[in-house]
Amino acid sequence: MKASRGVCRLALSTGVAAFLYATSTVGTLAAELKIAYMPSPIHNESVKMFQKWGKENGVDIILDAVPYKVFQEKVTAALTTGGDQYDVIWHNDDWGQLWKKWVEPIDDREILELAMKEPLAAFVNDEGKNTVVPMAHTLGAFFYRTDLVKEDEVPRTWDELVSVSKRLQEEGKVKYGFVGGMAMNSSWFTWFWTMWTNKCDVMMPIFERDNKALAAAGWTAALDQDCMREVVEFWWDAMNIHKISPRGMPSYDRNAANAIFQAGNAAFTVSDSVHYGTFNNHEKSKVAGNVSISYFPMGPRDPEGAFAWNEIWGWAIPKGVPAERKALAKKMLVAMMQDREGQMNLWKATGGPPPNAKLWTDIARNDGFMQQLSKVALNIKPYTHASYYFPKWPAVHKAFSDTVVKAVLGEREDVPATLKSGMAAVHRAAVD
Repeated sequence: MKASRGVCRLALSTGVAAFLYATSTVGTLAAELKIAYMPSPIHNESVKMFQKWGKENGVDIILDAVPYKVFQEKVTAALTTGGDQYDVIWHNDDWGQLWKKWVEPIDDREILELAMKEPLAAFVNDEGKNTVVPMAHTLGAFFYRTDLVKEDEVPRTWDELVSVSKRLQEEGKVKYGFVGGMAMNSSWFTWFWTMWTNKCDVMMPIFERDNKALAAAGWTAALDQDCMREVVEFWWDAMNIHKISPRGMPSYDRNAANAIFQAGNAAFTVSDSVHYGTFNNHEKSKVAGNVSISYFPMGPRDPEGAFAWNEIWGWAIPKGVPAERKALAKKMLVAMMQDREGQMNLWKATGGPPPNAKLWTDIARNDGFMQQLSKVALNIKPYTHASYYFPKWPAVHKAFSDTVVKAVLGEREDVPATLKSGMAAVHRAAVD
């Protein structure tokens, strides 16, 4: 009898201990959020809003800084296992469709009523639901040195980019006219902006982003089009004949190109508008105080036109996260969207329009850069989105990048044949 009561007491004690352990474990999970992000000015400012909210609400914000070159691969691996390694992850438009099965729908009114709707299209899942909370808007921007050229002297065509660059080089004012990223994942800063300003694109039909239409066209690359040949020949000439760009540029990512511009060695570059704050930071840039943006120089197929892109970086919640941490993450993201002070700081530090689009008018009233950004980018109707939105897009992008880089590194007369030889690789990447 005594032994029986001892067993009962032991069982009760064990049950209470298990309950207390489970309760404390849930409490610990609910008081901590793990964030996967990329160290950059725009991410850093967004994370500051998370940290401020965490401090106010007793939630530890645990940060995992993942380099850009491995971010997609690392986080994809975490998502596909269905685990809960991260509670919130950076979500980018060019892998929006790759992750659509593994991230939570985001349909909170407190978020969507403040966001610009069109860029969210990249992040819609198969049920038609949004899966992202905007972090900031990233607009492609043509940066120029105001100490070298006035706004009305900024090149408006490719030919003018060459002539103005050569003049500045001949006058000994810069080492290079233009510098930009050319390597894989930096295509926007050379290949893509010249492609789009010349009425060209990665896939056929040109400027099409409807996946059904792309499939109906056979997932066919535009590499064999004359408009693409003109793009590659322009960059071949820029590096080898006109010498307005570095010979090593095919290996440059965005950071390498930005560093050359910040060092004062180039008159022009293309980068995301969010780098305006860094370019004008006197501690980081020799050209600080002498940088602005203007329209993209247009190609020979559209010399009188204008082009811009306006996409978002965002945040997402993996489906593998426990329910209570999902709810906590949602609260944090809603608070970020409503944090006027934090978003204004993000704008001032980076030049990236904040996720709450209702703040843009307030910013433009007294901010010259926002007024300029509105004129040359925000108020320009783009031809298309700055990426494709099908799961195989990263592989297609790699096949495209390998082909154009190979073409620009070869002989000029071989450019058409090299581009044509890449057609099959892009197609296989899209359908395999």
